[in-house]
Amino acid sequence: MIPDDLDRLVDKLDLESKVRLLTGATVWRTPAEPAIGLEPMVTSDGPAGVRGEGWDERRTSLSLPSATALAATWDESLAQSMGELLAVEARRKGVHVVLAPTLNLHRSPLAGRHFECYSEDPLLTGRIGAAVIRGIQSRGVAATAKHYVANDSETDRLTLDARVDERTLREVYLAPFEAAVQAGVWVVMSAYNGVNGVTMSENDLLAEPLKGEWGFDGVVVSDWGAVRSAVASARAAQDLVMPGPDGPWGEALVAAVRAGEVPEAAIDDKARRLLRLAARVGALPGSPADPTAGDLTASSPADPTAGNLTASSPADPTAGNLTAPSALSPSAGGPTTGSVGERPDRAEHLDRAERPDRALLRRTVAASTVLLRNEGDLLPLDPVRLTRVAVIGPNAARPRIQGGGSAGVYPESLVTPLAGLRTALNGHAEVHHATGVALGGLPAPLDVAIARNPRTGEPGLLVRLLDAAGAEIHAEHRLTGRLPEPEGPIHRAAAVEVRALVRPDRAGPWDVAAAGWGRLELTVDGRVVIDETVPRHTDDPATVHLAPPYRTGRVTFEAGRQVEIVMRRELVPGGGRACVLAAAPAPAGAAAELAAAVELAGSCDVAVVVVGTTEQAESEGVDRETLALPEGQDELVRAVAAANPATVVVVNSGGPVAMPWREEAAAVLVSWFPGEEGGNGLADVLLGRAEPGGRLPTTWADRALAPTVPERGVLEYAEGPHIGYRGWLREQDSPAYWFGHGLGYTTWAYEGLCAPERVAPGWPARVCVTLRNTGRRAGREVVQVYLARPQDHERPVRWLAGFAAVTAVPGEQVEAVVEVPARAFQHWAGAWRTAEGEVSVLAGRSAADLPLEAVITVSHSKESALQSHVIKSG
Repeated sequence: MIPDDLDRLVDKLDLESKVRLLTGATVWRTPAEPAIGLEPMVTSDGPAGVRGEGWDERRTSLSLPSATALAATWDESLAQSMGELLAVEARRKGVHVVLAPTLNLHRSPLAGRHFECYSEDPLLTGRIGAAVIRGIQSRGVAATAKHYVANDSETDRLTLDARVDERTLREVYLAPFEAAVQAGVWVVMSAYNGVNGVTMSENDLLAEPLKGEWGFDGVVVSDWGAVRSAVASARAAQDLVMPGPDGPWGEALVAAVRAGEVPEAAIDDKARRLLRLAARVGALPGSPADPTAGDLTASSPADPTAGNLTASSPADPTAGNLTAPSALSPSAGGPTTGSVGERPDRAEHLDRAERPDRALLRRTVAASTVLLRNEGDLLPLDPVRLTRVAVIGPNAARPRIQGGGSAGVYPESLVTPLAGLRTALNGHAEVHHATGVALGGLPAPLDVAIARNPRTGEPGLLVRLLDAAGAEIHAEHRLTGRLPEPEGPIHRAAAVEVRALVRPDRAGPWDVAAAGWGRLELTVDGRVVIDETVPRHTDDPATVHLAPPYRTGRVTFEAGRQVEIVMRRELVPGGGRACVLAAAPAPAGAAAELAAAVELAGSCDVAVVVVGTTEQAESEGVDRETLALPEGQDELVRAVAAANPATVVVVNSGGPVAMPWREEAAAVLVSWFPGEEGGNGLADVLLGRAEPGGRLPTTWADRALAPTVPERGVLEYAEGPHIGYRGWLREQDSPAYWFGHGLGYTTWAYEGLCAPERVAPGWPARVCVTLRNTGRRAGREVVQVYLARPQDHERPVRWLAGFAAVTAVPGEQVEAVVEVPARAFQHWAGAWRTAEGEVSVLAGRSAADLPLEAVITVSHSKESALQSHVIKSG
């Protein structure tokens, strides 16, 4: 739709109609306007899967690897494929706007939402994020670059004021958003926090540089509940308030325009932008959505089965594979009006492992897995030489596939590490499992594995809405005891009740739990176990609607004797409707669990220990207090490694963890939050059917250099541009593993670097790196190029300027061509400027392993910038 058409449509609307368009009609939808043919646009969370409207475990989604995993691939083509897959899922669920990608940076490894962001480096974040945007929007679905800007931690995230100097803002935190605009992103989300004294929904940064200098012509949508004023936010470049239908604009904004406090021209611009977005996603007449958007086979330009040698072998359904309800305990949600336009489940005629979407997810798991250590070339394992394999750890049979918070989805199924290895080694070796350590914390929500609906007898639970007199006004069958959004006429309800029949499979003490705000009751066979009033203590929607506090009691069960467990929570104003009914055997003795794991490890050819974080450690709305693994996992790794020198440790986390045992284990892998194909992808890597293709997108260390807790509401970005590896270089200290680090199953020799001798200010440079595969297997190497200006003490010691991947067979010499953009040579001083003089160019495999170096002179010299020189590796 051309601009004149948009102006014509805006002119048809009176002031009230235009203002009505600028606040959501529901939590997830924008308003319709029949007078101009405008249909509602549906939004959905989506960094690692598209949930659709609302939270309902009966409407499953593909669960993708986390953003950290995707960035670890250092592969823009694969990232674009993931974006296209998100768009296919969005179209299947009737979604027009995917609330992804998250372009905030890993300023501190303690940040609780680390898993949803890509990297600590602005260039890597910008390139991977731009690729995801291109993939999503290639299918006529809008991507959303969020959270603009400096929303890099969770503590007091609704109110904190990030104090960031202008140079750091431009060179670091704004840079990924600039890349998103250059990629043509259609939506940008303003953040909750303030920057330099002004909350982002009112901040001048929305106008400059976003809409002015960068030329962003799309919609600025608020984070949900982030707009708190009528006049100030409307005078700013904020366009759309979410959620709705209530909000600070509406009648107050109409009155402000009539009083001359807000120019009507500003309202027209906001409405025009909204209509432009509607035209792009097919919500206006004459702008149909991409007719191929539902074609799964077209969703990936790359071969979805490449490197996936066992794609035709479905996982053993009895080998630790979890069904969707028992596999996921999402911790986020909010009110909804239901799912719209959801298409039937994809390609049901295909075996799961044969489907191209699952094959693509599996390949991405392998491509993102980072091999940190491989002493004695323990990996890859040779199935022919294995007879017994120990798979140990709390995350082996019950992994975390995604982080907690609003990005969560309900997967249709998932493959655990235990299941993946059992399937891959079927016919080769016995695979045995021991937990090793029982993570404390919260019992798991009831699910179809152990609970039955007392009314129907079906696996699952009975959920009822009750009026003030206790009479039932709605009932439904659900599959999980974690219910962010019980359905039904919630406006008429006074309480939510969840009932389940449970037949314990073991005798002894069990922990039972309920969660919700207001009056909370839990009974077991009529006996009151919990009766407490839980006051709401926060306004953070991620907590109010997604993670109400648990209350726990302990009861003794007889094995095989059925009990009825009932929880009831009062519905209170502002308390949402989320509730949880959970039960699990009380943790066994730690010494016995550890001893069993050590005994198993000692009797096997190899031990694979899967450790990781908990939902309480990595989730939206809370930052971590420590990088240590929870509850005895470090001791477990050390004990297993001592019992079996062939120990492989797999870290299942979204961000860095401390690994004090890293020199004691023969091999260490990072599998991130890998999504629903995690177990199959991990097995492919462990057995050498695919290479561990990942490189760290974030420095891994035992401590954090930057704080996440504001002081008196202010979070000082006092470190300036020196975050991540830049900070460690300035500290002249070494982390555990540097940004960019990652081993493969072959070795490489860096043999030469070719760079121009001179580059004119404002011009890019092309750097060529020659390297050779010196190992015995074909492999892929990510060649990284960094720049340094030792004479400029305000710049980082060095910074990533470009990267490229190469593949080679044993003995083959290849050349990586790395394009270094002009911006890499520039700094911000009120405008982008390029200092003349010498710039060091370093090339290698991580921020600290850079065997090649050359010098480029930046000058206005008339000598050819194409003249180059070669530096040979020493």
